[in-house]
Amino acid sequence: MADGLPSGLLEACVVVGLSNDKLKELSQSLLQEDGSRPPRLDPEVILVCAPPFVPKDSVTEPAMGNFSCTPLRRSSHKKKTDRPVINTGNPKDEITEDVSVPKDPDLVALPHLCFPGGLQVTREQKVEKFHFLVFTDVVGNQSHGVVLQYYKPIQEGILHQNGHPSSYKFPQLYTAYAICVISKNPFYNTLKDCLSSLLEQLKICQMTEMEEQVREFSAKLALIPVPPPGQLHVMFTLLPLIIVLPSKKDQNHPVIDLDLHLPFLCFKSRELLQIIASILTEQRMVLFSSDWSKLTLIAECFVLYIRPLRWQHPLVPILSQEMLDFVMAPTAFLMGCHISHYEEVAMEANDLILINIDEGTVSCSRRDCDDVPDTPKTAAQSFESRRKGLQLHYDLEVVHQSTCGNLNEFRMRRRRWQDRLNLEIQNITLELIVNMFRDVSDYLSYEHRVFNTDEFLKTREPEDQPFYKKVLETHIFHSFLKERLNGKMDTFTRMEGIIRKDDQNRWKRPSKEKDLTKLTKLLSTSQANLDIEKKLSVLREKSPTKIIPEMPLNTPARPVKIFQLPDFPSVFTYANVCHYFGDLIHQLNRAISATPPDDSSLLARYFYLHGLINMLNSNCLDALSDFQKLYKTDIEIFPGELVKMLVDSLEVEERVQAQRRPELKRLICKVKAGEKSKHIESDYHVKKFKLPKANMELEEFVKCTQESGIVWDVATARRLFEALTVGGQKQIDPETFREFYTIWQETEAVAQKVFFPAEVLEQLENNECVYKLSSSVKTSYGVGKIAMTQKRLFLLTTGTPGYVEITRFKDIEEVKNSTVLLLRNPSLKIRTSLRKDIFEANLKSESELWNLMIKEMWAGRMMADNHKDPQYIQQAMTNVLLMDAVVRCLQTQKAIYAASKLAYFEKLRQEVPMIIPRPTAETLKHKINPSQNMMNPQSVNVLLYTPGQSSFCASGVDGNPKLWCALSCGKVVVFNAVSWSLMQNCIHLGDSRLNCMMGLDQEQVWIGSQDSVIYIINAQSMLCHKQLTEHHGEVTDFALEKLSPENRTFIGQAQVYSCSVDGTVIVWDVPSLKVKKQFHLSCDRLQSIQVYNDALWCGARDCVMKLRPNGALLCKISLPDNMKTTASAFSRVVLLMERQQIWTSFTDSAELIIWDSTDPIKPPKRVTLPNCSEVTCMIRVKKQVWVGCSGGSSLSKVVGKIFVLDSESLEVEKELEAHEDIVQTLFSAEDRYILSGSAKRDGKIAIWRVD
Repeated sequence: MADGLPSGLLEACVVVGLSNDKLKELSQSLLQEDGSRPPRLDPEVILVCAPPFVPKDSVTEPAMGNFSCTPLRRSSHKKKTDRPVINTGNPKDEITEDVSVPKDPDLVALPHLCFPGGLQVTREQKVEKFHFLVFTDVVGNQSHGVVLQYYKPIQEGILHQNGHPSSYKFPQLYTAYAICVISKNPFYNTLKDCLSSLLEQLKICQMTEMEEQVREFSAKLALIPVPPPGQLHVMFTLLPLIIVLPSKKDQNHPVIDLDLHLPFLCFKSRELLQIIASILTEQRMVLFSSDWSKLTLIAECFVLYIRPLRWQHPLVPILSQEMLDFVMAPTAFLMGCHISHYEEVAMEANDLILINIDEGTVSCSRRDCDDVPDTPKTAAQSFESRRKGLQLHYDLEVVHQSTCGNLNEFRMRRRRWQDRLNLEIQNITLELIVNMFRDVSDYLSYEHRVFNTDEFLKTREPEDQPFYKKVLETHIFHSFLKERLNGKMDTFTRMEGIIRKDDQNRWKRPSKEKDLTKLTKLLSTSQANLDIEKKLSVLREKSPTKIIPEMPLNTPARPVKIFQLPDFPSVFTYANVCHYFGDLIHQLNRAISATPPDDSSLLARYFYLHGLINMLNSNCLDALSDFQKLYKTDIEIFPGELVKMLVDSLEVEERVQAQRRPELKRLICKVKAGEKSKHIESDYHVKKFKLPKANMELEEFVKCTQESGIVWDVATARRLFEALTVGGQKQIDPETFREFYTIWQETEAVAQKVFFPAEVLEQLENNECVYKLSSSVKTSYGVGKIAMTQKRLFLLTTGTPGYVEITRFKDIEEVKNSTVLLLRNPSLKIRTSLRKDIFEANLKSESELWNLMIKEMWAGRMMADNHKDPQYIQQAMTNVLLMDAVVRCLQTQKAIYAASKLAYFEKLRQEVPMIIPRPTAETLKHKINPSQNMMNPQSVNVLLYTPGQSSFCASGVDGNPKLWCALSCGKVVVFNAVSWSLMQNCIHLGDSRLNCMMGLDQEQVWIGSQDSVIYIINAQSMLCHKQLTEHHGEVTDFALEKLSPENRTFIGQAQVYSCSVDGTVIVWDVPSLKVKKQFHLSCDRLQSIQVYNDALWCGARDCVMKLRPNGALLCKISLPDNMKTTASAFSRVVLLMERQQIWTSFTDSAELIIWDSTDPIKPPKRVTLPNCSEVTCMIRVKKQVWVGCSGGSSLSKVVGKIFVLDSESLEVEKELEAHEDIVQTLFSAEDRYILSGSAKRDGKIAIWRVD
């Protein structure tokens, strides 16, 4: 077998009890006593069994002599050659060479953990018992043990004294033995079942046969492969039981092989929440029970309840009497001991949380302990409500069913019920965690890895703040934040997304009787849809723990496939084990053949097991080949560390053979590249925002404002710097920033104390919030306070509060300040298009500021309407709030001038006429910003629209159409193409530019990268589970070909062509992702490929080629001679075969050339685009060709234009002013809309109507 590599289920099997010498001494001592109670004894390790059991060099050895077992634990730190000879006291048992035993866990403390209550000889045989152990090494790696205690008689008949029979007949005595099975994974129920099957054999065997039985049992467990994460379980037989070994749900989950409802049977909801709060606040906790078996299981359940947060402190669920001083440790811990030690522990240690499992109580070791705050109230209420719906008793579940006469069938029924219950409990506890922390990402600065603690705490309810203040200081929460910053896509992220979406769909105005105004930040809100009736925004109206939607937790149970292992060898020799592995490989081959190619997830699990078995059978190259197949089936379960270990273990000859196999050569190169990249790790530390202590120049100030959450985008931060440094040095001192930051925080809460009656609230829209209130002033509409929302101004009248609308920003015609002649007080005048009278307010000292703010909102509204981009309103609102804070901070004569530095849109309105050409205004539907959560705009490199699917909606899966956007440096963001709201912030696909995307049947998205990899994303989960690595150059384009029915092997089968810059074209079978064929074209940078009528059209820099499907050249179009002086190469190719046209564009040229596809030699037609310097992209839509280009006059900010040409007349029908940077990509959405993306100076996506 492959020594040194991970094996199967078993890490070690240890027998603990009394040695023969101890038993002899005990027998002699008992003869001196008069039937008194036998003493408590110290147990010791008497046998250790660890894989490998049948090394390759033992092929000629007797069967049982091949077992790697040792009767005593020795230091694992010595080299094998330095280990001493081990003597058990029996000459027959002398071992002249030590063998490998597991280094972890250390077996020194194991005897006392196997007998935590002590080992005692009894006068009557006791019932066997199980309990469970957790071992943790110094770096935090865990192993898990299941212990069986059972009793055997130690004497029969007459004892001998001094070698002579004694006439005294001594009663029968029994001693306990413990068999501890240790595994790397917490397979508690499975290992208990395994030991239960062994117990049946131990009951009927003699004492001398016990060790052989344990050895054989251990060897069997070592042959059981642990299934990879996913839906495949492994089943095996240990008579009389059929046992199922479960898999992890996914890579982010531990194995769940225990009954998660046990704490629900032991504790009421209040106590459950107290314990969860104690864990989240990292208390020192001790569990107590009279039953040792409950301690570990209950502790493990609570650790699972807080997932995806992870307990990172000592976890010692069982303390023997010799280990009780562990509870004096100063750090946080979760330990457990017998209930008999309750008073002792409570008296000796302070500040302990004492959890009595038997009584279902939680208390503190000192009376005035108040270290454990209550869990957030509304989250707790939701948890209690969910708990009431659980059916925790199996007997009530099956009371109507017939009695099952088959033991294994009964066990399977019980297991299915337990799996369903476990899933319900996981959903309930996950919802509890999500309700506690579901908006933490809103307070994270992803670029600077900073969490704004103060801002987060401000939004918590006052009664919940003690809880959050403690949690925010814990290692648990710190690690949780790191995972959020790293973009981890786990169950928390998915449920949070579901709840956010549910909030949007269910959002209603809160109770009218309460104080309903909250001043909220709109900086990170996505108000994407400009249509009033469809507007949705996720506003921070209240603490998220207040809004607990009543949504059903209908997460479906995953479909499970069970793989049956062959029968274990009857005799354990090397040949028999090899035969067993051969049978296992044969069964896996049959399973793989029977699995349809489109079920790639199940295939991946079979390939994983296939590779694991090949590895254990020393077929290293075949194992690597199996693991390499995971790139095409499910890369999420690729065992990187295992493959690295396997590569390092290859012999010289195997390395030579691997280099001859292309797929293995690529895999080994990838492993080596991965090793190098590990040395370049980013800073994973999460910082808390701290106010500056030194003067800040521009760059430091920008960073500080981003970390504090004041503003994200760099341009606004720079304008704020200019405002705060007007008339002084270009530095901001700590005192000024501290004062501004304090005022900014206060600005968010200015309007909270104002009461808005129901009559006022009914006038506002659901997503409308008050951001600014004036002092009480006299106006032409009455006396009151002027209120500003993101949409309008209204007067909140004094006395009986009432609503008088002043104007909506879109209806403003003029805003100006004037002076009342008699009083010489400045007043504000607003003229609107809907009213003849002019609104006038005597705002006195506030007049100039309100004048600035209203003009900025007016200009922002005009920009939003003209460009169909609601983010202009968001930015204008941000500018207004910053103006207000700057004026309040500076309080000088220059304050208004300083605030004017932030009037960005008003400045644009004055400098550049906001008149959009009519064709552009009529054709443009909407604009969205894919870089909205990033510091700087990113280039939009590729766009893809995937249609919706109603069947997904019916099954509870999001079936809305999606817009996929590939940005700079391997990032992909995804929008809901109905509301245009952001669905997925960032999918990271390496660090290279992404060149092309293609959707397949609403299920997959293929993305070609500059790093030569094709990434395949699941369109529903939005996770990248597959990679194709056959290309050796930059992947530039895809083409999808639907096969005719006679050529299909599977329903819906298609094949995909991909091309790379080196001229390689690969044809992929879609279901299996196998390479059907591959050929190479001789050209300069192959950059596009299209399929039409069984012919391939390939565009390169130097030519356009028509090919047969096998790559044979049919015709070739080269760069015209007269173009060589003005253009260096072809840039884009578009086919219009209905009109027999091939449209081509060229680098550094505004000219289009249209070729006749039936006669490429025929002189082509030419079209020159006006006001254009270079064509950057082209796409056909119906009978039109849309052409993106760079160009524009020096008087306009517009750089990126789109020309719409009629394919018949070749005339320009429309000239659209699209973007402030070049148009980089175009994509058609079902021929109804065209999507355009621009370079990073603009970085936006425009949606255009198609005539």
